[in-house]
Amino acid sequence: MPITPNQGSTGGGTTVSITGTNLAGATAVHFGTKLATITANTATSATVTSPSGTGSVLVTVTTPGGTSNPLSFFYVGAPFKSALSPVSGATAGGNTVTINGIGLSTATAVNFGTVSATPTVVNDTQLTVTVPTGTAAGAVGVSVTTAGGTNNGLSYTYVDTPTLGTPSPASGPTSGGTAVTIPGTNLTTTQSVTFGGAAAPFSVISDTEISAVTPPGTAGAVDIVVTTSAGSVTDTGAFTYITGPGI
Repeated sequence: MPITPNQGSTGGGTTVSITGTNLAGATAVHFGTKLATITANTATSATVTSPSGTGSVLVTVTTPGGTSNPLSFFYVGAPFKSALSPVSGATAGGNTVTINGIGLSTATAVNFGTVSATPTVVNDTQLTVTVPTGTAAGAVGVSVTTAGGTNNGLSYTYVDTPTLGTPSPASGPTSGGTAVTIPGTNLTTTQSVTFGGAAAPFSVISDTEISAVTPPGTAGAVDIVVTTSAGSVTDTGAFTYITGPGI
């Protein structure tokens, strides 16, 4: 006599199907000592709503002909999420997020706002999920659904791809040290700035402006690359290194 599913929330409310023979006229379905609510019944099946409970309990079906052999049902607590990483990414989605917590082994869905994604369970304390495409830039709530229920409380921020304008100044000595203002859009989550592949110290002034100090470089035009949590953008040949005079 199979039972599907064989696990559910400690709070009850799980729809459970029990199949077998001679089940018509079921008068009671017990989950341990508690009665379940029978919602459908035929000679070969009984569909019930599980009561609340904890741990592992035995399930039996009682008909006018007697009581069936028992089957095991396992109560699962609601998941607890402690952290997710990274906490932001491109509005286009596609990056992988790791969620840590407790009670994640039966996870079936992770929702980013109203958009659902299917997770990969690593173990009871960790899962990974590919972020779905967001509906718009901004923060959304993240929820995890398991056999034990749904848990909310974490946030993920969708970020639009950055753009860059003309840097000021657009040239400086090969020795580096030039303070450059880089205009653009969607720059708040900037993670790195490079000039010709060399990392530059920087500070985010606003979502539309970055201040960076050029590293040493070789004479000629080089690319400026800005990387944010939404990805990287390249301003080709945007800064020119100039060799200083010699006598």
